[in-house]
Amino acid sequence: MKKIARIVGFSEIAFIMKSNKADFKVRFFTPSEEVDLCGHATIATFSVLLKTQCINPGTYTQETKAGILVVEVDENGIIMMTQSNPVFYERIDIKELADTLNIKSEDLNTELPCQIVSTGLKDILIPIKNIDILDSIKPDFEKVIQVSRKYNVVGYHMFTIDSPDNSNAYCRNLAPLYGIEEESATGTSSGALACYLYNYGMLDLLQCDSITFKQGYSMNRPLEINVKLNVKESNICEVKVGGKALEMNLREVEI
Repeated sequence: MKKIARIVGFSEIAFIMKSNKADFKVRFFTPSEEVDLCGHATIATFSVLLKTQCINPGTYTQETKAGILVVEVDENGIIMMTQSNPVFYERIDIKELADTLNIKSEDLNTELPCQIVSTGLKDILIPIKNIDILDSIKPDFEKVIQVSRKYNVVGYHMFTIDSPDNSNAYCRNLAPLYGIEEESATGTSSGALACYLYNYGMLDLLQCDSITFKQGYSMNRPLEINVKLNVKESNICEVKVGGKALEMNLREVEI
């Protein structure tokens, strides 16, 4: 599996197998490492299962290294994956992060903290002032790797709430520690970001049922990620992330 993932070279590859605990077992590999969970690869997995008539629209469970998670498949091909409830970790000094991104500290939105958050995978969430600054960032990937190792995170999820088309945030994701300089859609980070924005008052209860993030624009691969939060008595008790898969033609590769 690791060899196949390295040869194909995509940000994550999903491998589907039988499970004695859930409907399916899914393992996820970057070009260099296995990871516990991947949101967009989950969407792709269940889209393929639906298209090949291995499943019908409905609710399924997948066994992952992040636990057994629920996946909902509707008749229009929209896939929504339930993630773990959020865990908020330490805040990171903005000067340390700005140095790795080759920007100034004042380019960050200091009204919000840089913080490690997880709904399955730990990322540093980094608020940037506006789209222009976010799009212009040219990271020092070696420094990003060093900081990712230091804090035991997958990578950086940079975002700005200065976002187009009434979306809730515009994002970029870096994970060079795992062989991914940048990826165009990151489901696990999107779940964490939605929880973070709610926690810091950037989303109200009415917005929690329909959260939209834009990602991939800086890579000329624009994508939209949908998130739903189930909130009871001000506490987040369920996180769902998903969207609809797009098919791409792959060149043949020799394994």
